[in-house]
Amino acid sequence: MSKRDLYDVLGVNRDASDDDIKKAYRKLAMKYHPDRNPDSKEAEDKFKEAKEAYEILSDGQKRSAYDQFGHAGVDPQAGMGGGGGAGFGGFGDFADIFSDIFGGGRAGGGGRSNVYRGADLRYNMELTLEEAARGCEKQIRIPTHEECGTCHGSGAKPGTEAKTCSTCGGHGQVRMSQGFFSVQQTCPTCHGTGKEIKDPCPKCHGAGQVKTHKTLNVKIPAGVDDGDRIRLSGEGEPGQNGGPSGDLYVVTHIKQHPVFQRDGSDLHCEMPISFATAALGGEIEIPTLDGMAKVKIAPETQSGRVYRLRGKGIKAVRGSQVGDLMCHVVVETPVKLTERQKELLREFDAISQGDVATHSPRTKSFMDKLKDFFG
Repeated sequence: MSKRDLYDVLGVNRDASDDDIKKAYRKLAMKYHPDRNPDSKEAEDKFKEAKEAYEILSDGQKRSAYDQFGHAGVDPQAGMGGGGGAGFGGFGDFADIFSDIFGGGRAGGGGRSNVYRGADLRYNMELTLEEAARGCEKQIRIPTHEECGTCHGSGAKPGTEAKTCSTCGGHGQVRMSQGFFSVQQTCPTCHGTGKEIKDPCPKCHGAGQVKTHKTLNVKIPAGVDDGDRIRLSGEGEPGQNGGPSGDLYVVTHIKQHPVFQRDGSDLHCEMPISFATAALGGEIEIPTLDGMAKVKIAPETQSGRVYRLRGKGIKAVRGSQVGDLMCHVVVETPVKLTERQKELLREFDAISQGDVATHSPRTKSFMDKLKDFFG
């Protein structure tokens, strides 16, 4: 079967520029790549055809031979001045094409692709409820790396220097070919640095960096809650081969408070009151994050009633709304009674039993339900 014209394969004119040819091939490669068209023989054949056309037309010498002699000019069996066939052994700029398809890419400058961003770090910070509510500034000490003072970051023993890697030629990667695929891998000799260190620095052992610690000031915004994260850009682990540093995430954990329990922007607390205050009413003082506050207790208050103090909670970290303080009444039974107190309570109970429906409506209701239950 006769081969199609290579310009027709890529869909470009015969006077197309190198960029036009590259763009046309990139479009076809992305469309027909076998990984995107599994089990499609047609797509595989079109991918091979486009790849062969690009390999020839992207090479000035091969393109000139093809323009003069057609396919015979680049057929190694024809013996004409094409200089090598259109097979899949030489890939040249194909790494650039596949990086566009699969999201890889070379680092700028020297063509080395092993430039990595540093890892992110996490720091767990404990805060009191007051610190979380009002905001504060904390100092933290975290591990980090800095340039080795002995070798000044080269990784080589003083008096020596790193050599260009003999395996990858300083690129940091090597190409492995299998079939018509060419895959770039990190160089096993230099591990992507492009340099070989014969005599490593005795202090950093060739890493060019040494472990140390650094102190950071962290501003905690008012209203943070348990599990909130504060991001410190660029304070994570350093990148590799000139890559950017990662970030540090400070995760807040709120300590248990002896009085308050937090629920979002609201605070809750138990408020014990005496039997007499619950029955007769009165005024008591309770603590808030801003100091003491007075609460009026209504007469005949039952245990479990909730009094709301508006605006005495916590301001949300995002927004201007301030939560409330919920005071849960707990009627406290008196203990260690004197004989006189016991005598008075017995007298009070005797009087109350004379009219349970009036003085203890909940008890009366409960007893009625028991009667109904047992028939």
